[in-house]
Amino acid sequence: MGRRGADVSMNLETVEAVVIGAGVIGLAIARALALTGREVLILEAEERFGTQTSSRNSEVIHAGMYYPPGSWKARLCVAGKAQLYRYCAERGIAHRAIGKLLVACDAAERPLLTAYAERAAANGVPLQPLTAAEIRSLEPAVQALAGLYSPTTGILDSHGFMLALLGDAEQAGAILATRTPVVGGCITTDGIVLHTGGEAPWRLQSRIVVNATGLCAQDVARRIAGFPIACIPPTFYAKGCYFTLSGRTPFQHLVYPMPDHAGLGIHATLDLGGQCKFGPDVSGWPTTPDYAFETGLDAKFYRAIRRYYPDLADGALQPGYTGLRPKITGPTEAAGDFLIQGPAAHGVPGLVNLFGIESPGLTAALAIAEEVAGMMQIIPLE
Repeated sequence: MGRRGADVSMNLETVEAVVIGAGVIGLAIARALALTGREVLILEAEERFGTQTSSRNSEVIHAGMYYPPGSWKARLCVAGKAQLYRYCAERGIAHRAIGKLLVACDAAERPLLTAYAERAAANGVPLQPLTAAEIRSLEPAVQALAGLYSPTTGILDSHGFMLALLGDAEQAGAILATRTPVVGGCITTDGIVLHTGGEAPWRLQSRIVVNATGLCAQDVARRIAGFPIACIPPTFYAKGCYFTLSGRTPFQHLVYPMPDHAGLGIHATLDLGGQCKFGPDVSGWPTTPDYAFETGLDAKFYRAIRRYYPDLADGALQPGYTGLRPKITGPTEAAGDFLIQGPAAHGVPGLVNLFGIESPGLTAALAIAEEVAGMMQIIPLE
């Protein structure tokens, strides 16, 4: 592939594989493709990798208890969790299998707890049922009627994970180009041609293109002329806010209430430094990406948290940060599955779109990458 510069900016350059998006999913896919011996170019619109969904989440390694058996989310979360723990251990990435309590706070929630226990069993996820007394023994500050304990839930340094993925990819020959948005493209008989913006625009031709742009995945797909519009799902952004807890945390494990259809409830998580935060909620459904912290959420958070942590003191919550979940289902619909859309689904050789990669995307990243790389095995190495 030629070097960037004014003299070549409008020439058509070829590269074997292009991954659009340098979040955790894009980096994992770039690594997987590069390790097969392919020439890989990673295009990132922002100044740095991993600045959107990948850096605005709970940094939780999910066990896989929530997702319908046989779904992409269930299969890739469980497989990805095992791969992620191994990878973190091998690379020295900070992580800890801290464990999680999923709690029912009233009698009406007991059937939901039972349903999640059954779903976890179907997904091969180990859980331990907890009585109210056992919950108090594990977490004296938590008040609940019953619960489930997940020993394989954990936390990790997501930035360290992304650094390791990028390092592996670059060591295998991949190149990261930041501030290089994809502004257009077309499908040809020789592959896919992409047009990039930025200070020195490129025209790139590639036989393999992976659209891993998260919040922008649908927009990027629309920019590729000739791609069937009917294959592009609707776009929804679920906005969530986090509050941090001032002072010493009362928890030793993660604590989750019963989920709702749009998220996992306002839960308590810990980072590797021991800081406790609560969230995310679902505070809005903006039509465009918006990270402004919503005002007036304090009462909602205090009310939700005190259902399982009744001793939360007034004034203990401080506004934290916000995140956006790239969804393909709206606020009145049940949560959708991952949509990993390869040539068999849309008919364009060498193109993979990843739509709706929300939680548990971080946990599933290595398994998602393995799946995408497998889709490209039919394309011979150059």
